[in-house]
Amino acid sequence: MAHEPKARMTNPAYVLPDAGAAIMDLVKAARQGGVPESTLELVHLRASQINNCGFCVDFGAKSARKHGVSDEKLFTVAAWRETPYFSDEERAALALAEAATRLADASDAVPDEIWDAAADHYDEKQLASIVLMVAVTNLFNRINVTVRQPAGVAL
Repeated sequence: MAHEPKARMTNPAYVLPDAGAAIMDLVKAARQGGVPESTLELVHLRASQINNCGFCVDFGAKSARKHGVSDEKLFTVAAWRETPYFSDEERAALALAEAATRLADASDAVPDEIWDAAADHYDEKQLASIVLMVAVTNLFNRINVTVRQPAGVAL
């Protein structure tokens, strides 16, 4: 039996005329920091997995593949610590993405150890790019999960 989720409402980014454009401007800005697109796609996918956003996981996996992310990475991003497929730079970005997504899980949500590891690989502009991508991903996730935006359905 197939599960066919149905959205509770039209996506708020389309209901409020300026919202969608503003969100997409944030995505565009996040992509201007000099971080490889493939890394930003992995960050988006991992945060979306943590937040159980089916729409964003589906969209993110497809987008990551278009940006050159290998199947090995796509299949194992949820277990990136236990696989050999990720570079040290990607690992630092994924750790930062996880910490910034799970803010309520620890009193020091983004500890210096995680921040410093990311700063060892990325300059300030690149860190800004990763932080913005995580933030906008979490925004997308919260909207899509709340309205139950179905995966695989074009907006």
